[in-house]
Amino acid sequence: MNLMRTGILLAAMTALFLAVGYALAGEGGMLMALVFAAGMNVFAYWNSDKMVLRMHNAREVGPGQAGELYAMVERLSRNAGLPTPKIYVMEDAQPNAFATGRNPENAAVAITTGLMHSAPPEEIAGVMAHELAHIKNRDTLTMTVTATLAGAIGFISQFALFFGGRGGERPNPIFAIAIMILAPLAAAIVQMAISRAREYEADRVGAEIARDPISLANALRRIEHMAHTGGRSGRGVMMRRAEENPATAHMFIINPLAGINADNLFRTHPPTAERVRRLTAMAQHGGPATPVTSDAPRGRSRIPTTGS
Repeated sequence: MNLMRTGILLAAMTALFLAVGYALAGEGGMLMALVFAAGMNVFAYWNSDKMVLRMHNAREVGPGQAGELYAMVERLSRNAGLPTPKIYVMEDAQPNAFATGRNPENAAVAITTGLMHSAPPEEIAGVMAHELAHIKNRDTLTMTVTATLAGAIGFISQFALFFGGRGGERPNPIFAIAIMILAPLAAAIVQMAISRAREYEADRVGAEIARDPISLANALRRIEHMAHTGGRSGRGVMMRRAEENPATAHMFIINPLAGINADNLFRTHPPTAERVRRLTAMAQHGGPATPVTSDAPRGRSRIPTTGS
């Protein structure tokens, strides 16, 4: 169902792109905008993982720096039928994580020290399994396609005031301004809807990989609380680098931005309560068992790292 929904949303964004391009600049302008946006996103596709990891000052770790975490991800990767991705740690107090990479063979998972120090191993395993699910589902490729179309829509919308419309005629200024504002807005809404759909699917597949829906649900509750309400000020633990690079917010398991509750229309993630409800229902209806964590016992133990 989520795959079908994603396909429908991609088709809707494609149709929006074609409609805007045809209305404002004819076929020539439409093709030029598509080529320009595609070129930008091809570069991003091949380099986005390095760019995002650099934005968040993530450092790669191996068995010598994070032995338990590395062993955990190795076991989860085997469960998922994936090669073990590169593992990165972000020095940040907010508990969170994300996955990046253009395909399973060139993938990475990144986790904050805040999550490593605040969550028990079974919850960390749930989070890592969720990120592996994004890699398994090739969600980074899906989001690259939507970014290409959204970028093309935004670019071609700028033609409205600076270039002629169909047949070389300059469009009505009110119409042009409306297209400049509404077309990119509509594209952003569709892009966010796709992101939300993929999060539900990653929760489901991640719970299967970890064989533990409840621990993933508990991790989502923990991260939501600490990221948005559980800080000393009552406003949550701010992730400074995410605030400086808000375009990366959709990649995290929980939106890391402080102002996400201002407008639910622009949420890049589905409501955490609904995600928890679905995972709980999955467990109640005979969901996966036998959690995959680390060799450490279940409970409040933490996964340490050493070195940098």
